[in-house]
Amino acid sequence: MSARASILVVAKAPVPGLAKTRLSPAVSPEQAADIAAASLLDTLDAVLATPDVVPVVALTGDLTRARRSREIRSLLRHVVLVPQRGSDFATRLVNAHADAAFLNAGLPVLQIGMDTPQVTAELLDECVGSLRHVDGALGMATDGGWWALGLRDGHRASALRTVPMSRDDTGALTAVALKRDGLRIGLLPELSDVDDMATAWQVAASLPGSRFADALLVGAVR
Repeated sequence: MSARASILVVAKAPVPGLAKTRLSPAVSPEQAADIAAASLLDTLDAVLATPDVVPVVALTGDLTRARRSREIRSLLRHVVLVPQRGSDFATRLVNAHADAAFLNAGLPVLQIGMDTPQVTAELLDECVGSLRHVDGALGMATDGGWWALGLRDGHRASALRTVPMSRDDTGALTAVALKRDGLRIGLLPELSDVDDMATAWQVAASLPGSRFADALLVGAVR
């Protein structure tokens, strides 16, 4: 069967002092980066297990300085890897969607980040399937942002240029911007982004034995 969509992971190399900084001082910068690396690895596992999709990773940061660099590089061999482009996060998202659409012959794009290690191949499969019925699909996060954005035409992500990022109303403003651009938007299941220790523990409790849960436990013990 031919691919139905691209799944685009927008990721940051888990470098100590630059990754998951809001987990400190509960854990050290090195431990926070370990947790970020585990989250990315679990996310990539889910993406690579999703049927009939092209996995794409838009990466920023220096993998040579990242925690668990060898493991990450091993999984990245199975994806289309592109650099993030742009001076701000909104622009990088817009460009990543456009790159994924261009590289994969205009396939729909489902974009996620590396802050939801609880995603599964089954959930991602359902999210991709939802794009058959709408122009776009938005997965809200419990903190007011969003964890997933699916677009039948990745170039329509240009609507994100007007959306302020990393705010407690970013999700709502994204929905408004997409609808203002003429898109019919459906909603995906709500998930929690791992941005603080309280949320990290909540997510880890649902993922016993995962890399993410193990990294969090190790960081807490140390």
